[in-house]
Amino acid sequence: MATFQDIIGQDQMKEHLMGAIQHGKVSHAYLINGERSSGKEFIAKVFAKALQCEEGGIEPCGKCHSCKQAESGNQPDIIFVTHEKPNSFGVEDIRTQINQDIVIKPYSSKYKIYIMNEAEKMTVQAQNALLKTLEEPPAYAVIILLTTNVEAMLPTILSRLVVLNMKPVGDQLVKDYLMKEVKVPNYKADICVAFARGNLGKAKLLATSEEFDKVKEEAISLLKNIRQMEIQEVMKAIKKIGEYKLEVNDYLDIMAIWYRDALLFKATNDANHLIFKEEIQYIKKVADQSTYEGIDSILKALEQAKRRIEANVSFDLAMELLLLTIQENS
Repeated sequence: MATFQDIIGQDQMKEHLMGAIQHGKVSHAYLINGERSSGKEFIAKVFAKALQCEEGGIEPCGKCHSCKQAESGNQPDIIFVTHEKPNSFGVEDIRTQINQDIVIKPYSSKYKIYIMNEAEKMTVQAQNALLKTLEEPPAYAVIILLTTNVEAMLPTILSRLVVLNMKPVGDQLVKDYLMKEVKVPNYKADICVAFARGNLGKAKLLATSEEFDKVKEEAISLLKNIRQMEIQEVMKAIKKIGEYKLEVNDYLDIMAIWYRDALLFKATNDANHLIFKEEIQYIKKVADQSTYEGIDSILKALEQAKRRIEANVSFDLAMELLLLTIQENS
């Protein structure tokens, strides 16, 4: 049974939520904001279990009827709000799953808790429908919205929520967790830590993903040979990532880590702190052949490519501009 002690990092958030339970100051509505896979739902579930626990402590006891039901996903007063359409919560989703349901008192617990993942996918109309409930919630209601983009929420909604932001987890904490709990070797933990940048869930996902290993190998193979390749060959290699579930941003991040290693080695001539230590002969080659300005231009171009893709610029065009910068500067 997961408790607040199992949440790694996020000390301020834990303190806030445990304090709310301890002092009887639980809000009617929360918003937990953070990257995908960062552990928002895990935290929401622990909080919900603790609120409904029959022992009445600040941690879920794991033994009472409510805790056992919650652990198996069958606690009738912990409700997970879902959306009918693939990419949005519509008005009907909110009306039927929250507004019309919330007036019915809890089945067996002190609270009636609603957890909505991907809350940023609510349409404006859906948010306005939810607003009516947030303005006058029943005393027993707790609504927890989980979002990757707080900017997508209406200011009127935000003003009625306690907003809690996920913080990046320290690299050493993530590495210790991966080596101890996921049992990955040291060098692999380093790669996942660098790649996940404080997102524990993402680090765990990468550490256990065979696809990540394949994509990493393909990206590194491309980077080793990129100077000699024709643009068409490079484009073909990058398009191959469509075969994987990883996003293009993840692929670009692998490239960024490669060039950050090259920059670090160029500055220090020390391989100990590199992420791709096992590729030192190639990293050294990049460091020798490129100037500081050149590597810096590549790193900036990688960030620019991400922004272009997010802004829906043609993928081919964004990649072509990136690859030209790489070939000019490496």
